[in-house]
Amino acid sequence: MLNIVLIEPEIPNNTGNIGRLSVGTESRLHLIHPFGFVINDKNLKRSGLDYWVHLDVTEYQNVSEWLDQVPDKSRVFLMSSHAENSYLDIEYQDEDWLVFGKESVGLSQEVLDLFEKKNQLKIPMSPLIRSFNIANSVAFVVGEAKRQLYLKSK
Repeated sequence: MLNIVLIEPEIPNNTGNIGRLSVGTESRLHLIHPFGFVINDKNLKRSGLDYWVHLDVTEYQNVSEWLDQVPDKSRVFLMSSHAENSYLDIEYQDEDWLVFGKESVGLSQEVLDLFEKKNQLKIPMSPLIRSFNIANSVAFVVGEAKRQLYLKSK
């Protein structure tokens, strides 16, 4: 099972879509406060549809509280458009942590500095855009990790 971490998510529809993806890929969702919405927001539930009741979700009040739950920090991968390494170059393992920042600014430098540069990853993209939508970014990375885990299980 993969762990998807959203640090300070701002848009309920994105979080709802990522929740639905988490259920569909049998991943855990970890949400770190503060949020830009209330967790019972109707848009959040609408995006997650009736799948939200099946979601394995944990909320944390801050990054420190979340980090206390991570057993192996070498298996934490932070997504940043400023990273040098691609998410495609990682050999993913069951129980990995895939971390995404808030929609408006991504992950803070303070959070990035908690981990080695090799754990900071980017999604290759055209120079015509600054970033992908967070729900799409999560789908890219989770899809690749699940593909690798599937091939290893064969």
